[in-house]
Amino acid sequence: MSAFSDVRAALDAQISATSPEVALRFFKTRPGEYAHHDRFHGLSVPNVRALAKKYAQPLTREEVLTFLSSPFNEERLLGIFLLIFQYEKATPVQQDEIYAFSLSQIPVINNWNLVDLYAPKLMGVHLLARDRSILDHFVKSAIMWERRIAAVSTLTFIRAGDLQPTLRLCQILMNDKEDLMHKACGWMLREVGKKDADVLRTFLNAHKGHMPRTMLRYAIERFTPEERALFLRK
Repeated sequence: MSAFSDVRAALDAQISATSPEVALRFFKTRPGEYAHHDRFHGLSVPNVRALAKKYAQPLTREEVLTFLSSPFNEERLLGIFLLIFQYEKATPVQQDEIYAFSLSQIPVINNWNLVDLYAPKLMGVHLLARDRSILDHFVKSAIMWERRIAAVSTLTFIRAGDLQPTLRLCQILMNDKEDLMHKACGWMLREVGKKDADVLRTFLNAHKGHMPRTMLRYAIERFTPEERALFLRK
C-alpha cells in the first residue's frame, strides 16, 4: 500500500468509530450560521494531528490537496497539519513553495479551528522574518476568515516578543461586526498581556471606550477581579 492509502485507511478507521454529534457541539452549523457549510466526522484534534505527523513526509502535494478539498472539516484539518509538518522539515526553498501553495488553499480554511491552526503555525511562522504586507490585505478582506487569519497569525509574532503588529491589526478590527473577530482579537490581546501587561493596559486604556465588550472581556481575563471591574466600567 502507498502512504496515501495508509493514511486514508487509518482515517477511515477513526471515522467509523466516531459520531459527528461530538463536533456539532463546538460549531454553529444551523442555516445562516458561520459553519452551516461544513460537515463533520467527529474526530478529535489529537488523533488527526498524530495521523498527520506519522504520514506527512511521504505524501505528495496532490495527495495533501485531496484532504484539503474535502467537504469534511477534519479532513481539511488533516491537510493543514500535513502542510505544517512538511514545512517544518523542508528547506527554505521548499518552505516558500509550501507557503505559496497554502495561500492557494485559503478559501478552504474556512472555520475557526482551521484558521487557528493554520494562521500561527504556518502563515505566522513563514512571515516571522519576511514581508508581512499580506496581513494588511487580509485584515481588510470582506471574508471573515481572512480577517481572522490576519489577527491570529500575529500570535507567532507575540511569542517572539513582537507585540506591535497585534495592536495595530486589532485597532483596525475594532469596528468589525463579527463576534468571532471580537473573540480572536481579545484572545490576541490577552496573549500580548502575557508578554507585557503594561503594554496591554496602555492599549486598553486608549481604546476601551469603543472596544467591543467581548473583545475587552477576552483581553482582560488574566487580570484580577478588581482590575477587570475597572476596565469594564465606561
